[in-house]
Amino acid sequence: MKEYHITKNDGGQRLNKFLEKAVPRLSGGMMHKYLRLKRIKVNGKRAEAATRLVEGDTVQLYLNDEYFDPVREDEAFRHIAQPRVRIVYEDAHILLADKVPGMVVHTDERGSTDTLIAHIQAYLVRSGAWDPADAASFAPALCNRIDRNTGGIVIAAKTAEALRILNDKIRDRELEKRYLCIVHGRPQPPAGLIDTYLRRDEKRKQVTLHRDRVPGAKTARTRYRTLATQGGLSLVECELLTGRTHQIRAHMASIGCPLLGDGKYGTNERNRPYGETGQALYAYRLTFRFAGEAGALSYLNGRTFTVREIPFVQRYFPQYRL
Repeated sequence: MKEYHITKNDGGQRLNKFLEKAVPRLSGGMMHKYLRLKRIKVNGKRAEAATRLVEGDTVQLYLNDEYFDPVREDEAFRHIAQPRVRIVYEDAHILLADKVPGMVVHTDERGSTDTLIAHIQAYLVRSGAWDPADAASFAPALCNRIDRNTGGIVIAAKTAEALRILNDKIRDRELEKRYLCIVHGRPQPPAGLIDTYLRRDEKRKQVTLHRDRVPGAKTARTRYRTLATQGGLSLVECELLTGRTHQIRAHMASIGCPLLGDGKYGTNERNRPYGETGQALYAYRLTFRFAGEAGALSYLNGRTFTVREIPFVQRYFPQYRL
């Protein structure tokens, strides 16, 4: 028997929704069966799937141990009943997804299996584009990643050939990635190139910038331009010339203009009046600029894909049109 004590964060949701996250190996069908058999209880009493949990409740599960084994990332898609994928573009080889802020792309240190790749794989199974039983050696995979609290375009390869080509093109910097962000203040100059060395501190989960090369540091280059300014905020477009961890966040902070909502490289004091708790950063535009042979993906060369509805732009710069 395993017990879960409902905290404030867990309260207010239906029992079946809690179980989907707490016990991902337990299918919906088996959950309803065990509810009928009274092997799933709330506070020692029989419960229904629609039972609304409140802080202080105890959920008791009289289930076999295998239901509590960790779900491997390559199995996580099997436990997603309703995939949440915002599709920017899809064809036989690739899928471009607009990741919402707050979702992780892969399982992180918190162990969440509610990931973008799991939702994409579940969507592809439901649409008939991928049959896991027929593709034991390949599963649709992500070609790039963005931070949990950053939104925007993420590329998924639907075929092994597409994955190989895109990995090569990303390595050779033949994809142009542009981001929109809102920063505190007004960048000076309004447009420019930030060129530094960046070193990642794994313990602090933070990066430091250096004017000269230091051990463990890599080149980091960001081109930016100010699109609009209003009050104490500016809307800025950034082009990643290198793709380092937290690059835009650290670079904009280095010129005195930290991102709105970024407590790691900015300050909560400046963010508090706006009520923003995640960085205002969005990977909104992707252009394929292949310099060499692209094989089966040659048709993508020169094409640009853009996300035009970005919540923080609509909230702070509603007059600006992408």
